[in-house]
Amino acid sequence: MEAFRSSFEKELEGDSRFAGNHRHDRSDGSTLATRWVSTVNPHVWFEIAVRPQIPQIRVGVLTDDRWKSEDFEEKIEESGDTMGEFVEMGFEEAGLTWLDPIVEHYREDMKYFYFATAFEPASVDELRSEAVLTKIRQMFDGYYHAFAPYLKA
Repeated sequence: MEAFRSSFEKELEGDSRFAGNHRHDRSDGSTLATRWVSTVNPHVWFEIAVRPQIPQIRVGVLTDDRWKSEDFEEKIEESGDTMGEFVEMGFEEAGLTWLDPIVEHYREDMKYFYFATAFEPASVDELRSEAVLTKIRQMFDGYYHAFAPYLKA
């Protein structure tokens, strides 16, 4: 688990799209999340979260700004696409073919507004797989591609 998380943290260190990262883990260990804050908007983060008990990896974008969340919703609606189709195009740009992925849009802890897609490996052992690492990186970059044009505050 630690190697999986650290690999992304090291790989994205110094990436000009982000002003750094921090871990945001639940105290019960049910969700182990790393968030990268956007350099364009300090109220928007991109996240990779491991949920080891399911097992699941959730990748997405979140904000603590209700108006930015509504702006994202409006941009998706204006595109004429469903949320899945909108994120699918970002995934395609990142080299990942995933037709109409499920995009969860929800509020967490009465503070964060999320758009996220889950990937469920057969077991946590798959987190060591190069194929899984590549897919999660493509999902992360895909979310960035999809939402980057709308990051400005």
